[in-house]
Amino acid sequence: MPNNLVDRDAAAFFHQEGSSPCISALRAAEGIWLEDVDGRRFIDLHGNTVHHIGHRHPEVVAALKRQLETLPFSPRRFTNEPAVALAEKLLARWPGAPARVLFATGGSDAIEIALKLARVATGRHETISLEGCYHGHGFGAFGLTRARPDARLGPLLPGRWHATPYWAQDNGPERMLEDMRCAFAQSDGGIAAVIAEPIRSNCHVPPPGLWQEVRRLCDQHGALLIFDEIPSGLGKTGRFFAFEHVGAVPDAVVMGKGLGGGILPIAAVVADARLNVAPELDLGHYTHEKNPLTTLAALTTIEIIERDGLVERAAELETRIIERIAELSRRRPSIIGVRGRGLLLAVEFDPAACGMVAGPEFTARLVSACMAEGLSTTSKGPVSIGLSLPLTITDAELDLVFDKLERAAAAV
Repeated sequence: MPNNLVDRDAAAFFHQEGSSPCISALRAAEGIWLEDVDGRRFIDLHGNTVHHIGHRHPEVVAALKRQLETLPFSPRRFTNEPAVALAEKLLARWPGAPARVLFATGGSDAIEIALKLARVATGRHETISLEGCYHGHGFGAFGLTRARPDARLGPLLPGRWHATPYWAQDNGPERMLEDMRCAFAQSDGGIAAVIAEPIRSNCHVPPPGLWQEVRRLCDQHGALLIFDEIPSGLGKTGRFFAFEHVGAVPDAVVMGKGLGGGILPIAAVVADARLNVAPELDLGHYTHEKNPLTTLAALTTIEIIERDGLVERAAELETRIIERIAELSRRRPSIIGVRGRGLLLAVEFDPAACGMVAGPEFTARLVSACMAEGLSTTSKGPVSIGLSLPLTITDAELDLVFDKLERAAAAV
């Protein structure tokens, strides 16, 4: 049997892209930092977008320890204080018509709940999503990603329409709207929902008015608009809900990832109360749907975000980071700029300045150079890497990030 933890992992787990085999093994995480078993420390610029309040926030840890002493689990036919308080907290932040909530153990499951709500509310089953998006790995959620997924997976849910994404070259927004209009016109059974990220997790910001037009199309055709804010919600973009940037209120929003404080898995669907039309169905019937530990982690996370003004902090840092990247690009021509909103950002590079071409090999080199400088990040397209920072990052920590980023750019 292998001795090394990474080798043991590779021998025990199924191999899959972006997971096993792993690049290293961790023994600690705190704030912006990761520490591996060899004592190397990395600033986490990726974090699977769960580290909104940093890793291992002491207040969340303390709250969970207290909860463990009284009520660590609640069967779903019972309710409990953390679950109800979390639901009320989310509803209090909702800017639309009266709404209701369902919880799940992960974002993919929550997407499935939203799809079920759309089906029962509209009496239809077809969907429109954006080609190349990502909404999870359930057979319903994964089918939203691509029109032609890997054939080895077999057939996915029927009735899937995929529109050109707005971030595509050559008039992407116009092509996206035209594809959606065609889907609405050609669908035999009718479209139940349009589902998309209001601001893509790869940090592409939509042009003004785009989602307002999609909202109009949904209303015209009796379809729901579902926004996936699993990576972008909870203040990450400088607004509590990312859709507050785009001028369109959805019928449902899905949240996850950072909702559990970077410690426990939990996701939520917040949706228009008018969708409460099928009480006889199991729309989100999960063993841990009202788990007092996971809901307390989420409640404490939101309370920290609100108390410490972290939404406003993310908006402020966006402006400062854009300015600093522009300054850095004058010294390092390989850096073009930064895109995104709040602290959901990606740094864009010029591969020609590095003697390379755009693509996976180039971004792999960028990621490797960052790792060598103690920055853990990931690619965000053919010329970009992620700059996803915790909302709790200090000014001194941000200075350190830029020092390391400049050295990494020089190395590339």
